[in-house]
Amino acid sequence: MAVLVWVMIGLAVWHFTVFLPDHFWGGIVGAFLGAIVGSILFGWLIHGLSFPARDDVEIITALEGIPGSILGMGAAYLYGLKRERDAAPAPHPSGLA
Repeated sequence: MAVLVWVMIGLAVWHFTVFLPDHFWGGIVGAFLGAIVGSILFGWLIHGLSFPARDDVEIITALEGIPGSILGMGAAYLYGLKRERDAAPAPHPSGLA
């Protein structure tokens, strides 16, 4: 049940990417995957590599997904930005376009 909560929180945070420039690796889908995977991995790690049972899910479980989704989207953003900069043509040596 906790995984469902983390996924829903990752999905909710992902909606705010509409306000950011699209430099994500894989575009908006890459941001989506980063948010979902990041929220699940972060929640899984802070629970000692185990998933809480249905009775252990509380309101704090929802808040645990927020940092993970932000970290996952941040990783997708930074990797996409790096790939764009690496693929950009080198400036002309004379400084003229």
